[in-house]
Amino acid sequence: MGAYGVAAPPNDSQATLSLVLGIVGLLCCGLLAPVALFLGNSSRNRIQASGGALGGYGLATAGFVLGIIGTIILALGVLYLIVRIIAAASGASTG
Repeated sequence: MGAYGVAAPPNDSQATLSLVLGIVGLLCCGLLAPVALFLGNSSRNRIQASGGALGGYGLATAGFVLGIIGTIILALGVLYLIVRIIAAASGASTG
């Protein structure tokens, strides 16, 4: 700490983890997106409750948003897969 300012508060570790999981969940492993959503939300709440003792609110928000986007994409993929399975099953039983 120098004479020019105050040191920034330490980042919440779950904020960084939620951002990393959000990126990985969006790019390659969609199952991690809901985890990023949950961790980002809990980290944001913890940072707000700390009264400035913890930083990383932006990281937690980014992880939360990426988690939302990844969870929506995951849900749409699962829905698409279910529709394809039902369509294949009904085509096989009628033909």
